[in-house]
This record gives sequence, structure tokens and C-alpha cells, in this order.
Amino acid sequence: MNYSYLPRTLAAAAVSGAMMASATVHAEEVTIGQTFLASGLDPAEGSNGWALVSHGIGEQLFRVSRDGEVVPNLAASATPNDDGTWTVELAPDRFFSDGTPVTAEVVATGLNRTGEANPSARATAGLLTFSAVDSDTLTVATEQPTTILPSILAEWAFPIYRLEGDELIFTGPFAVEQFEPGGSIEMTPNKFYADAEARPDITLRRIADGQSLALAFAAGELDMAFNLPVETLAMLEGKSGNTVSFPVAYQYMMWMNTRTPALSDPRVRQAIDMAVSREDLVTAAQAGVPATGAFAESYPFAAAGPLPYDPAGAAALLDEAGWSLGEDGVRTRDGERLELVVYAYPQRPDLVTFQPVVRAALADIGIAVTTQVTESPSEVAASGEFDLFLWAQHTAPAGDPGLFLSLFFETDAARNYSGWSDADYDALIAELRAAGDPKARIDLAQRAQEMIADAAPVAFLVTPEWHVGLSPALAAYEPWGSDYYVIRPDLGVAQ
Repeated sequence: MNYSYLPRTLAAAAVSGAMMASATVHAEEVTIGQTFLASGLDPAEGSNGWALVSHGIGEQLFRVSRDGEVVPNLAASATPNDDGTWTVELAPDRFFSDGTPVTAEVVATGLNRTGEANPSARATAGLLTFSAVDSDTLTVATEQPTTILPSILAEWAFPIYRLEGDELIFTGPFAVEQFEPGGSIEMTPNKFYADAEARPDITLRRIADGQSLALAFAAGELDMAFNLPVETLAMLEGKSGNTVSFPVAYQYMMWMNTRTPALSDPRVRQAIDMAVSREDLVTAAQAGVPATGAFAESYPFAAAGPLPYDPAGAAALLDEAGWSLGEDGVRTRDGERLELVVYAYPQRPDLVTFQPVVRAALADIGIAVTTQVTESPSEVAASGEFDLFLWAQHTAPAGDPGLFLSLFFETDAARNYSGWSDADYDALIAELRAAGDPKARIDLAQRAQEMIADAAPVAFLVTPEWHVGLSPALAAYEPWGSDYYVIRPDLGVAQ
């Protein structure tokens, strides 16, 4: 994935037409199955903004291209001003799905609402304040200085929407006809989006686990099955349609809850990090590569690898921390057994596959592990009621390291699931926010990863590869962008 900072002024691009790869013919309907679905239609709540863009319902002012570059979308340009604010010009002739035009006033109203309500929208540069200058121009003031506003506006928390009473109306290539929370979304082409006649109606179904997703695809119930478990691919050979695999910029990781008494000691966390073989996890998933840090190796701010695998060194750290190996193979200290629970969630099938590998690796150094699977990972992670939590996260969704490093690791961050706190780290992230030079940002991001590695509030495990099932109707579909752009304007039906 390319990594570049944008020039002082971003030129307009004819996005809506250019994203249509080829002419296709409108079909009655296709059915897409995924293990995740937006929990609601309000981008100001939780991770809904990401899901709505992934589903083809919402769009941001800027987006990330197939080549990993931040490019204009609903915006035409963004220009920094001498006073630290930015001027954003909107692209012409863009419309909400009810036919009303995208105007600066409407954009400002929605994004100001999101910024006040959603902590994720404040992670990279603090609160953003949007003001309409005229119908096509916005001024954006940032709580903390930034040189990368286009990248921030491409983050998942910033889809554009209009409030009409209690109804939220979006600009994406597909419009919501019916929404069943936790079940499905019925969508039709947004007739005010370029080339609407080339797009099918879509039923987007949430299927809770990967095995059920594969069975539904094998039975011909789905035209697309997104993120199939690798162990189901052999079963699908010879079925109608095909499967494709593609690398993603997600990282599989394991949070370590520093509020758990045993895990409050960094030596125990470091031991766990050193005890798990990333190669064994790749073998279990039958895809991907060992992680080197917080970011996929394709990013220039990725950490140099490999991460250490040293079970003997891990055991020595536990000895040093006072955990003695008992005759039953489990360590104890002051009469307390070293027992931990490892959570995973079925929406990311590989994480469940990892659980027995992690359990065996930790058993080898004297840690007794039980496993749990939850259907509500965000709730469990936010509650802090876990020991170890296998997790999947796109760590650079807008091509920049700042969002992940701030949102998940700063002391008071909204998603600091591990509960880790380090004043020096917080100061470094403050430097990263203010840094405008790309080389400086790369250096600061790599230093941040070194600090995380030393304290081990998380173990970065695998950069994965995902698998997608496609029926003959969607044979020309090419997945890219991880799961941030699953349903795109170029989704058409082969004839």
C-alpha cells in the first residue's frame, strides 16, 4: 500500500464516474453474506461509520484509493490556511439518495454532530469544527494542529449524512430500503449516483460465523461470501462460483489487560508476547505473514521484524517475576495459580482458529489458559472484563499511523482496551499529531511501536489474508481495501 502525504492543495477528481470499472447491466438482486453488519445507521455511534462506508451506503469527503492513496471524493480539494484552519471545497453535482444536493451547511451540521458524539472522530487531531462559508466551501478548525486533514477526513468516523427528522440520508452508491438490526439490510441503487442503472438491488445478510457463511455460499444462497474461514475453501471446490484470496492491511493482535493482577507486571506480558510463535499462527490460518509490529510491512512506518519467539526467555521472565513452575505444570505465586482467559469472536474466524495455538503456547511456559468466544467483542473489550483478547483491526485505514496509535494506546483514549498508561508515550503521540514532515511521522510511529513492544500491552501476531466466495453473477468482482470498501460503486453483475 502506498504512503504519501498530499500536496498543499488537492485537485478535484471525477470520482463517481471513474470508480465504475466497466459497463454492466442492472440485475434484479444479489445477496451478500458477511459476518458483520452495521449495528445502526447513525455514524455518530460506535463503529457505524466504518460499516456504512463498507456497505456502500455512506461516503467521506476523502477516501483511500485502491493504491492506498488518499484522494478526493465528496470534496474536491483541501487547502491549509495560514491561521491553522483548512478550506475544503466540495465536489460539484453530488447528491444525497433523496436527490437533495450535498452542501457545505449540511456537511458541517452532520460532521459537527459526529465529532461531539463519537470519541473516534476526535482521536487524530482532537475535535474538528466545520463551518460553512458558502454552499460549496467549508472552513475546518482542528483542536490540535494537523498537516494531514485529508487523511483524517478519510477515516471511518466521517461519512457524510443529512438528518431529516429521525431519518439519516447518505450519498453512497446504494440507499437503504429496509434495515433489520443484526439481520440484514435491503438496498437499492442510489438513483442520484452516477451509473445507478448498472447496479443491482442488494440484500446484505449478517451470518454470525464463518462456517455458516460457507455453508450458505455452498448452498447457492449467496452471491458473495465475504471472509470465509480457510478450512472451508476445500469444501467449496467444485461448487458453483469460485473463491479468491487477497492480502489485507488488518493486523491480528492480542490485547493484554494491564488491569488483571498478573498482567499488571510487564514481565508477564513480555513473556506471553515471546511465547507465541507467529509462524505457528500463520500455519493454523493457512495464510498471512507474521506481524512485525502495529502495521503491515507494506507501510513505510511499519516496524522492522521479526518479533522475538523465545519460550525459554519467556519462562525466565516468569521466574524473575516470581511465578514458580509447579508439579502440575502451572505456575503459582503466593498460592495463586497463573490462569488466564483468552477471548475471540466468530466474526473474524481466524481468531477462533488461533485460540488453541495460543493456549498450547502459554501452557508450555506454565500458564493455564481457558478460551471464550463472544458475539459482542466491542462490548467485552470496552468493559475491561477480560485477560487476553484476540482482536482484528485495520491499523492504518486512511494511510497514516496516527489514528491507531492514539485511539488505542493513549492514556485516556476511547479504545485503550488494555488500560496501559505511559506519560512518555502520550508525549510522543502529541509530537506525532503536530508533525507535518512524512519522514518525521514515520520515525515517530516507529518509536511509538518500540515503546509498545517494550511495555507489551498488546502482542501483534499476524498480517492476514482473507478469502471471498463469488457466484458466477459476481465473477468479475475484485476485493481490495480490506473490508473498508466491500460494496463499491463498481459492483455490477456479469451478463
